[in-house]
Amino acid sequence: MSLRGLRILMCHNRYRPPAGGEDLSASAEVALLRQAGAEVETYEVSNEAIPDRPGVRYGVRTVWSTESYREVRRRLRAGRHRVLHVQNFFPLLSPAVFWAARQEGVAVVAALRNYRLACVNGLLYRDGRICEDCLGRLPLPAVRHRCYRESLLASSAVAGMIISHRVLRTWQRAVDVFVTPSQFARRKLAQAGLDASRILVKPNFVHPDPGPRRGEGGFVVYAGRLSPEKGIRTLLDAWRALDGAVRLVVVGAGPLQSEIQRAARELPGIEFRGQAEPSEVLRLMGEAALVVVPSVWYETFGRVVAEAFAVGTPVVASNIGPLAEMVEPGRNGALVPPGDPGALAATVRELLADPDSLATMREGARRTYEAYYTAGRNLELLEAIYATAMERSRVG
Repeated sequence: MSLRGLRILMCHNRYRPPAGGEDLSASAEVALLRQAGAEVETYEVSNEAIPDRPGVRYGVRTVWSTESYREVRRRLRAGRHRVLHVQNFFPLLSPAVFWAARQEGVAVVAALRNYRLACVNGLLYRDGRICEDCLGRLPLPAVRHRCYRESLLASSAVAGMIISHRVLRTWQRAVDVFVTPSQFARRKLAQAGLDASRILVKPNFVHPDPGPRRGEGGFVVYAGRLSPEKGIRTLLDAWRALDGAVRLVVVGAGPLQSEIQRAARELPGIEFRGQAEPSEVLRLMGEAALVVVPSVWYETFGRVVAEAFAVGTPVVASNIGPLAEMVEPGRNGALVPPGDPGALAATVRELLADPDSLATMREGARRTYEAYYTAGRNLELLEAIYATAMERSRVG
């Protein structure tokens, strides 16, 4: 099939603060589809609309938003769309949007860029460790532990959403195709009870192509959210062990920002840049000798890894979840045990001491990008996903 002229309603619930990985990926797909000639209408809501103390009304809306249901039906009818593509429904759109499309006879594609259908906080991570207590089960432990925003009410609302739509069989009856960015995430979501045959894998992409860079800066870059699950404390402990031998540039923001700022003042070799525009992040990655991704949770995809590969920079990543799928030791980077600062420090030191291997891995990183993470490859996958969704929609 061709994307040209295909009418798509793209729905997305943006986060607060905006411009996280999921938001960037959603915007990139809309732009790519329009460039390919698809007629894409967007319907977006933002968590900026949620008050600091949401209350019961927002809890109910998380389970079923009558407003979103009516608006999606109206737009589908008016725009004669053939596909509803939901990038993120949580929390304001709610799963009601899938039933709206089913009522209008439109094919439904649901992107799953986190583990929300398996886990109340979407991370499969709690109290500094991987947590699968609710995987494939009723999410009652999540309510007990207040896993969402450390709130009993909020956690109960999300658990209620998960349970309600299992009972309604929303995921079997109202969604034709799920799309997730890694094989690992696909396996976990299948463990949670989704039909594996309906889960297709399409990685995120980097566009426009920034082109390979030379990596002559000699430093290492961390770029991403500054939060516990991203392995920030592992990163800082590794640089304490390196004791100024390697320059680290940290780009990002998040709840552990104060710890990074303190480390930049107290430890030699650490430079904190704060939040930066995507183009600046890519420039820094391209100048870097290595990019480090020390996550201690599963991720669903490593967007930073794909960006590093696009500029030809090898990656040292935790040997966990999708990161272990993306990074091939010796070809485009190295893998280290998650949460092991000693191994991270030793690996960085060893790689920087071998410029010939680094040069080989720069070539391998760029080839990996060209094979998997380009806009062209993503368009091919999107065409196949929409064709599959429309076929399944026709056969019921």
